Amino acid sequence: MTILCVRFQLPPMYEAALPQLLGLLEEFTPVVEALPPDGALADLRGAERYFGRDAVELASVIRVRALALYGVDCVIGAGPGPMPARMALRDARPGLTRAVPEGGVREYLAGKPVAALPGVGAATARTLCEYGLDTLGRVAAAPLSTLQRLLGARAGRELHEKANGVDRGRVVPNGISRSLAAERPFDRDELDPGRHRRALLSAAEELGARLRAVDKVCRTLTLTVRYADRSATTRSRTLKEPTAHSAALTRAAYGMYEALGLQRARVRSVLLRAEGLTPAERASHQLTFDPVDEKVRRIEEVADRARAKFGPRAVMPGSLAA
Repeated sequence: MTILCVRFQLPPMYEAALPQLLGLLEEFTPVVEALPPDGALADLRGAERYFGRDAVELASVIRVRALALYGVDCVIGAGPGPMPARMALRDARPGLTRAVPEGGVREYLAGKPVAALPGVGAATARTLCEYGLDTLGRVAAAPLSTLQRLLGARAGRELHEKANGVDRGRVVPNGISRSLAAERPFDRDELDPGRHRRALLSAAEELGARLRAVDKVCRTLTLTVRYADRSATTRSRTLKEPTAHSAALTRAAYGMYEALGLQRARVRSVLLRAEGLTPAERASHQLTFDPVDEKVRRIEEVADRARAKFGPRAVMPGSLAA
């Protein structure tokens, strides 16, 4: 086991602590890939030789240091590659690293549903299940030619390899991703589109406030909707102009949500990610003669000053909606 997949249990609004936690991992290996908002992959092949300990032992040291230095617990999965490490993370819990041995990846995957494999979406899972290939063990035993007829040559080959424990992925050092994210989970699987939209409004206002707090604007907004069956849909939209304006982010989020055409979908959470961050001073703003828009921007300025003075709870989510 040489790869760790770590998810730090960061409280909401504390994504800014991730760079420091990545620095903690970099004390063990320079090969660290950030997985915002709260995770990372770390390749410990060199660290195992240098420290004379295996990945699971090093994971225990990382957990203790994260708690001692930052007061943050973490959940860790370990495996011979990024894919099994990510899968193991789902079965891990605080205080105990879930490890998949190098020779046991196929056996570990065999009983899991096909939708649990990273990269397998809802449509692919439905297609496979229609033919009785509902577990990764059955997919691994299926002829490669069958999978390629169902999914296409490349996708079929990749799925066949992964189900058999072959992971060609690698950890790509990237520092901290230039993005911010805000997620809104529901207490129960939510059917009401009105509640979906209110969650998007709250997330967009949070992103706008955080962007303005660090003098950044974003070029792209990404929406991820997670469903009750653990599948997810992701859509991205390039904005007309880089912005940190909450109303503009909300309009883009609503547009992507409406384009999904969800009908009585049981939604578990919605996540918005602002990407392509650049300094606000380098961005241009197209002037408008809309008094409502100008009024909202002035209200945002007042709200931002209130947050800076009294904390993030000084302004209630949704209170800035036009």
